Amino acid sequence: MFLVPMTRESRDLARSFDRLFDDAFGSFLPGAPAARGELAARSPALDVAESDRAYTVKLDMPGVKKEDVKVTVDGKRVNVTAQTETREEKKEGDRVIYRERSMASYSRSFTLPVDVDQAGAAAKLEHGVLTLELPKRGAPAAAQIAIS
Repeated sequence: MFLVPMTRESRDLARSFDRLFDDAFGSFLPGAPAARGELAARSPALDVAESDRAYTVKLDMPGVKKEDVKVTVDGKRVNVTAQTETREEKKEGDRVIYRERSMASYSRSFTLPVDVDQAGAAAKLEHGVLTLELPKRGAPAAAQIAIS
């Protein structure tokens, strides 16, 4: 994946178009997840920072519990998925007029420039932000060869 910097305005515009098409056409398009009774996955906002030893990745995943998040790493490829369902108690006599917050499904995959050391990888979910610490798999240390 090639990361292209985007301004806040262009990200907001892209998300608005995604929501527009998901809401307007998602249930009408043949083969669309909503048409099959499934929830369409959203692509969470993503920030990637790099140091000499690791990548730090932050994804916005509001309303998600840590037990609902699945992160897999395969070499350079990282996949993040999560699904959450918000159920609110209805008070007697209340009726729902409009609902947008009932369910959310997140899915994001990306490829990093170098392999990730899976054994040293760590994830933390705090205040709706998933932070991944993905150490780079180091090249084997140089070894001196004895001459015989």
